[in-house]
Amino acid sequence: MSYTGSGNGSTGGWNSGNVPPHAFDPWLQPELFRGALTRRVVAFFIDLLVLSVPVILAVIFIAVFGVVTLGLGWALFWLVSPASVIWAVIYYGASLGGPHSATIGMRVMDLELRTWYGAPGYFVLGAMHAVLFWISISVLSPLVLLVGLFNARRRLLHDVVLGTVIINNSVRAEVAQAARTY
Repeated sequence: MSYTGSGNGSTGGWNSGNVPPHAFDPWLQPELFRGALTRRVVAFFIDLLVLSVPVILAVIFIAVFGVVTLGLGWALFWLVSPASVIWAVIYYGASLGGPHSATIGMRVMDLELRTWYGAPGYFVLGAMHAVLFWISISVLSPLVLLVGLFNARRRLLHDVVLGTVIINNSVRAEVAQAARTY
């Protein structure tokens, strides 16, 4: 049974040519994945800093507002947790779904998120990437990050589930890119 075909449907396999192949082959282009895990860790800490600054400023504001209002403003502290989650989901969705397909930390570390077939990220994919990352770390412990050491594309568990790949953008920039329509 053949799993690739000419597109005419005569092969009998599950892929009759309509599904594109993996865009990033770790055996043909190993430089795309070299050092990606280390860069992802540094990018994560940069993004954590970017996410923390507005939350810390909001907590300071609520604390000062509570002093000014003789304690009434401190009732706003319950908003910090849900607002932090919403802020993180919007940050990851907008940045991974933006034109760079990368968060600020990923841009600093020259990384880019792509789907397994090469398309850039979009808002829902970016938001789900963050949600699945936090769920996998919370439920399965940080040891789940070891998954990246045992596959050629250096994908983590949430990358495999979502069908995404993180690549070195600096290497990809050296390769000829498709013409843009704008």
